[in-house]
Amino acid sequence: MTIIRERARTKGGRKVLAVAAVAAAVGAAGWYWAGGSQAPGRLKDATAAGAQDGARAGGKGEPQGAREGGGRRGGPGAGGPPLVRLAAAQQQDVAVEIQANGTVVPLSTVEIRPQVSRVVRQVHVKEGQNVAAGALLFTLDNRAEQAALDQAQARLVRSEATLADTERQAARSRELAVQKFISASAADSLQAQAEAARAQVQADRAALRSAQVDLGHTVLRAPSSGRIGVINVYPGSMAQASAALVTVTQMHPIAVSFTVPESGLPGLLDGQKAGGARVSATVPSSGPGQEAHSYAGRLSFIDSAVDAQAGTIRVKAQFANNASQLWPGQFVQAKVTLDNLRAAVVVPLAAIVTSGNGARVFTVDGEQQAQSRPVKVLHAFGGKAAVAGIEAGEQVIVEGKQNLRPGVKVRIDKGGNDSRATLAALGGAA
Repeated sequence: MTIIRERARTKGGRKVLAVAAVAAAVGAAGWYWAGGSQAPGRLKDATAAGAQDGARAGGKGEPQGAREGGGRRGGPGAGGPPLVRLAAAQQQDVAVEIQANGTVVPLSTVEIRPQVSRVVRQVHVKEGQNVAAGALLFTLDNRAEQAALDQAQARLVRSEATLADTERQAARSRELAVQKFISASAADSLQAQAEAARAQVQADRAALRSAQVDLGHTVLRAPSSGRIGVINVYPGSMAQASAALVTVTQMHPIAVSFTVPESGLPGLLDGQKAGGARVSATVPSSGPGQEAHSYAGRLSFIDSAVDAQAGTIRVKAQFANNASQLWPGQFVQAKVTLDNLRAAVVVPLAAIVTSGNGARVFTVDGEQQAQSRPVKVLHAFGGKAAVAGIEAGEQVIVEGKQNLRPGVKVRIDKGGNDSRATLAALGGAA
């Protein structure tokens, strides 16, 4: 059998045809079978010579076996047990927490509005000043109210004098009526006048109190302690009725408002019954080189209804804020600690398989066989999960569990198994 290889090259417009006849290998093989096996070395030499002739002829010789069997690698373990990676279940205390984005809100914000339209006589505070409850803020022009008060006082004095006189006359008339010096009807008339005078005194006293109230409307005080905001009026300007002059915002204590999933409501209610769940508010860093700051508080309020559309419920936590570090309207990251699981068994979330039958993990027994173990997820956090159903130290499969079945023998990847480092790397920091 003759194998002919042809290679065409063009050089200076001339075509060179190189033909190499390679028959040494086939001829040697025929000789070997015809003449016996007394010269196996010659067959080897002939094959090598034929390959060299093919190379000199310009062909890139390729072993026939490579062409026929190319692409099929028969590596060790092909079609053998699946390769898996393990992590050891660890035992640690786990804080059951809910994290949410929140906003700092004051417990009270009061807009100071006058009830009468008057000219501002004096402003007693400055913007940004901290004031106590009852502190004097503004004084309005009170001349009209003062005059009305003086008139009310004068009327009361007059009516009281009239009452005293009519009471004396009524008493004298009763004595005279007993002695038959005057008629009973005359005595009754004087008694009625005394009663009318007494009613007039009561009316004048009420008018006096009303005048005092009107005068009080010209003096504006802080209803609660807090920080003075922007002042909108100055001495001499007209303060319109119901127009805000300034805002007093309570700074301490202060609250953080945020929403949590309705699934966390039972834990929130339990925490509130126990005196309020612990809440931390973290102010993110403002830039490079700046550190985040956290502050501790307590859950103080749970809304009366769940938002049916969002599936969340609004809650508030209260913070002392004595140094006024938290500011109204500020964005914070809130974290509610509902419970603390003592000595919980923790596995990476990657080890948990969820199906219609619940959650489970695959473990590896002493014979390197995969076993399915049902578990109950107690709390998931940071790429890990606290579970019930396995013991600390058991090896769980975190990689290679696709299509894995109980009882299947597995091969263990020794690269990063059974170590705390593997658990931390797969699950993240607690």
